Amino acid sequence: MAAKNASRPPLIALKDIRLQDGPRPLFEGVDLAIEPRMRGCLVGRNGAGKSTLMRLVMGMIEPDSGDRTVQTGTRFAYVPQEPVITGETLLDYAVSGGAEPWTAESWLETFGLSPAKAATGLSGGEIRRAALAKAFAEEPDVLLLDEPTNHLDILAIERLEQELAASRMAVLTVSHDRAFLNKVTNTCYWLEGRQVRTLNRGFEHFDAWADQVTAEEAESLRRLSKAIEAETHAFYRSITGRRTRNEGRARQLRAMRADRSERLRDQPRELSLDVDSGGQSGKRVAELRGVTKAFGDRVILPPFTTRILRGDRIAIVGPNGAGKTTLVKLMLGELEPDSGSVKLGVGLEPVYLDQARAELTGDMTLRDALTPGGGDSIMVRGTPKHVAAYAKDFLFTDGQLRQPVSTLSGGERNRLLLARALAQPANLLILDEPTNDLDMDTLDRLEELLADYDGTLILVSHDRDFVDRLATSTIALNGRGGVVETPGGWTDFVRQNPGFLSEDKASTAAPAAPAKPAAAKPAPAAPTRKLSYKDARRLEEIERLMAEAPAAIAAKEAKLADPDLYARDPAAFQRLTDELQALRDQIDAAETEWLELEEKKAALAG
Repeated sequence: MAAKNASRPPLIALKDIRLQDGPRPLFEGVDLAIEPRMRGCLVGRNGAGKSTLMRLVMGMIEPDSGDRTVQTGTRFAYVPQEPVITGETLLDYAVSGGAEPWTAESWLETFGLSPAKAATGLSGGEIRRAALAKAFAEEPDVLLLDEPTNHLDILAIERLEQELAASRMAVLTVSHDRAFLNKVTNTCYWLEGRQVRTLNRGFEHFDAWADQVTAEEAESLRRLSKAIEAETHAFYRSITGRRTRNEGRARQLRAMRADRSERLRDQPRELSLDVDSGGQSGKRVAELRGVTKAFGDRVILPPFTTRILRGDRIAIVGPNGAGKTTLVKLMLGELEPDSGSVKLGVGLEPVYLDQARAELTGDMTLRDALTPGGGDSIMVRGTPKHVAAYAKDFLFTDGQLRQPVSTLSGGERNRLLLARALAQPANLLILDEPTNDLDMDTLDRLEELLADYDGTLILVSHDRDFVDRLATSTIALNGRGGVVETPGGWTDFVRQNPGFLSEDKASTAAPAAPAKPAAAKPAPAAPTRKLSYKDARRLEEIERLMAEAPAAIAAKEAKLADPDLYARDPAAFQRLTDELQALRDQIDAAETEWLELEEKKAALAG
């Protein structure tokens, strides 16, 4: 008789799975077991084979060798990284896997979708929510999710977290979203070096465990190298001393060398990220004062005032469709406000990373994307570099240069966009959902890069952990005409604005003012005060100077760009350099004075 507390057998188990992918094995001796109600995450770098392993678990592909065993009657549901929506309506799609219509309707509504909505022309977030609704409606025993938070806004991510917490099914998730994984996992599978290691704890413990494993393996490799060195020395001494050659020792030495070679080949390549902040911008990057924007009857932005200074890291958060991209375009002067004013600083060199990946068309090759003008070189922060060498910095191989963009994975396409964006000098980076499809190693490198970046960053993201690590200020839009700005990252915003992003239509756009006592008499209105005539004239002079400065700076920079100027006339080169620096210093001082006068003006106006 089985013991009362014996653990239940796994719903599915993989044992000693091997799968060849080209000349080298993708998996070699993989073991993995999914038990009832387990909440696991599958972690690994891009290209390690996470999506392939998920399909093996599903039984969608067969391994070259090894065993896959499944409990009889176990039901599976799978949400791939790029779902394809079929049928005329979302309800048609949601029942296509066998779900009951009323169950499918309920889950579509849970994820904020109308069952009657057409299944074409959907946004990325709608596609993801429809795929999740279909999977939940099928009531599986095992649910597999491949990057489920991609394109979801924060409200939808939190909804998914709640539904996973309440469900009884086993879940295996591939995701880069640390905050999401911290909340929904109790087991970690680490796919590295063609094998899977298991940690029977939640993702919050993964980094410390992975660091320990990596250190132990580095020490093992060091000891192997020392053993090879000693064995090689002993082996060749025996030959030199004309003693009988020991074939057993020779075979052992060859095996040790092969083992070391294989271990070194399995070590992941490092992503090489760098960014040039270009010429220094003015202290003021953008000043929005009383800016409003509406489309028809829908208010996107009520009167909103903010100031972005050089070096700020601004995160913009909110539901899909709340107007985050509209706000970015207003900040950059690409969109005219309905009212209010937008003033941009001088010397701005912006670079924009678009979440829609609109710059990448399916028929272009990776080489075309990196060198749109043709040729073998790409200008990388002002210096020519061979396209193959630059692509290698972003973990692309020479063979992939001729590969169509349409065949790249989501993570590879995002790395390609990063490669294009970071090749240009930029003192203002605008990153719209930069974390989609990236593995955690790449995310860590990107975070390190942005933390050291001395330009200005505007970050549109639903990745709460990413925002927490980088943002110095968070602007939130709730999609109902409400906007607030909070110092700090996501956690600071939630603490100071509880319920602001709630879908409750009755919630206000900003914290309500305290009620006045009934007996209180209204205070007499203070007379409107203005700047003195001297200050007002000075403000006009500064604004005229800042408007004319970009052209003057550009003219001097154009002359200094002449590669022969220094050799031809060193004195002129030095004079231009000094004049350019003096002009930039003058602009910095003027902007500081402008900020002081604007603050004084606002204080006087009450």
